Amino acid sequence: MDSQSPTAAVAETATEFSTPSAPSPIRASSPVASAAAPAASSTSRSHLAIESLLAIISTIPPIVASSDDPATALLHDEEVATQISGLLRQPHSGSGDNPLCRWLYDTFQTTDPPLQLVVLRFLPTIAGIYLSRVAHDRCQAGFEAVLLALYSHETTARGGESVSVNLPELSHPSIYHESKDAGKSNATELHLAVISPSLEPYGTVRSTRRARIVGVALELYYSKISHMPIRSKLDLSEFCVVWSGLDGSVYSGYGADNSEVQAVQDPGPVNGEEDSRKEKLKVKTGRITLPWELLQPVLRILGHCLLGPVRNKELHAAACTACRSLHSRSLHDINPKAILATESLLSLSKMAAESENDPDPTELSQSNIIIL
Repeated sequence: MDSQSPTAAVAETATEFSTPSAPSPIRASSPVASAAAPAASSTSRSHLAIESLLAIISTIPPIVASSDDPATALLHDEEVATQISGLLRQPHSGSGDNPLCRWLYDTFQTTDPPLQLVVLRFLPTIAGIYLSRVAHDRCQAGFEAVLLALYSHETTARGGESVSVNLPELSHPSIYHESKDAGKSNATELHLAVISPSLEPYGTVRSTRRARIVGVALELYYSKISHMPIRSKLDLSEFCVVWSGLDGSVYSGYGADNSEVQAVQDPGPVNGEEDSRKEKLKVKTGRITLPWELLQPVLRILGHCLLGPVRNKELHAAACTACRSLHSRSLHDINPKAILATESLLSLSKMAAESENDPDPTELSQSNIIIL
């Protein structure tokens, strides 16, 4: 049952998770010293964050603290990430007095970009655990305080404004063709498409706001996705399967070609295949509602994992599995917008994989090179 979160606990936690005082600015008498002052301040904040984290997890490799850029070293250290993820996945994590949630909140509130990336690195795990536990009506004030900090940061950065793009009116003729109808000659008319609606400041997490708050936090994650380690993206793909609640392997061939699409949309009367399909579409623990305000940023992240410039086989396979599960869920919910988005991602991913094996006609083969 999706009930209202304990707002008093969240407000108390958000107040209790006070922002640490920033180091006093370093006075510099030369341009070189002025440029070095922010870097020194950032490094000192990183060292303070690492020292406080050492009281929560068992060990931190010495190379992290001794690095010239300790925040970046902390971001990409697998040993530290494994320990933090393990603590976040514990049964009683996310409470208002959880020390790790307090550290994540305080670290993000330092407003130091490298340290904020460290917190964003664990957003998939935080969002995954948090949303999967909502139905159990547990107090997760610690997780909610971190999510509200991310939401407030994005709200302030955008000034509460919506994110939109201009799209041409597709019902008009192409700008490269003449139109016989003078009334339809305005082919360059643009239409506004809203990617992310305007934001309102929230101080608590309610059931009606939950998807929007988590979705905006994921939008912030997507804006920094090029800095995120592979493991973080794998975590999100894992939780997408959990959230969908359906086994997407039954649609593993969906989007490959028209015959396979037709086979899924209009299955034959074979009872054995139908029974097998129903068996694979069993609901799993952790299934949640997937409104578009939450699903859209998730699909944008998966799109990066599938079609991004850096291709990783493990990440690509995990993202494909996540897309198939979300596609199964969208078909189950009869959600046309989600069906179109997930099917398009799967088709584009297949096209990109096939194009990698196609020869490039602009490249000369070794046998065509003339050596003088």
